[in-house]
Amino acid sequence: MPTAEEIREAQRVTWAGLSAGWEKWDRVIMDQLGPVSTALIERLGVAEDQHHLDVAAGTGEPGLTIARLAPKGRVVLTDLVGEMLDVAARRATAQGIGNVDTRVCSADDMPFEDGCFDSVSVRFGYMFLPDMAGATAEFARVLRPGGRLCSAVWIRPEENPWTTIVMQAIAAEVPMPSPAKDAPGMYRCATPGQIAALYTAAGLGDVDEWDVPVDLVTATPDEFWQMMSEHVSLAVAALQRVDESGRSRIRDRVVEAAAAFERDGRIHVPGMARCIAGTKH
Repeated sequence: MPTAEEIREAQRVTWAGLSAGWEKWDRVIMDQLGPVSTALIERLGVAEDQHHLDVAAGTGEPGLTIARLAPKGRVVLTDLVGEMLDVAARRATAQGIGNVDTRVCSADDMPFEDGCFDSVSVRFGYMFLPDMAGATAEFARVLRPGGRLCSAVWIRPEENPWTTIVMQAIAAEVPMPSPAKDAPGMYRCATPGQIAALYTAAGLGDVDEWDVPVDLVTATPDEFWQMMSEHVSLAVAALQRVDESGRSRIRDRVVEAAAAFERDGRIHVPGMARCIAGTKH
């Protein structure tokens, strides 16, 4: 079993390699995940002078949106991967957002004082944290009393065909080993109440969770394939094990499967996330 630091180092390498794909497909990704950001922000209750921490911020959301809603406040974006935060910084500059800082750090050992943030968000980062309980304790530590923690995770693969149609196509070419129990991964936090229990153990109250549907919308089935093969960690890692002829067959399967989700001249492949909110008393 790899150590936590070995897991983090592997994640740094993986996500640094994905940063270009995330920047290339920024518009499509932001549209897909926008409903989740909206759901989190609604529960955070952002004030104009909010001091907010966005953990595992990647290319910047929901932190950048929160920064726009808090022009007299400050937003700190943190991530393990500097290359992803570089994309976030470029997005902030392009959008004219000046009240944002970036910080490369681990979620379970953050360089911030106790109670220094009004709110914390973790959009699709929990599943990859080596020590989820330790990280949750850190989130609670840096929150002021009355501050809120909001996070989002993916639920069961069956509810997320936007990933499963790709992974099933890959599995037809190469064996896909089952992930080790509790190993970091996209669907590690799919069990209802799992993150809520971590909140409670860290001393948070008023814990609530709810599901939020999303749609990955692309112009064509081929664009869906191109995007998925360039920015989703599961797919990118698996495709590295396939030769060119196998990759071509996988593409054909994905394009055919994606075509079944055509609606109004575009491809809408659905998914489902779970949001979790809690308050520090």
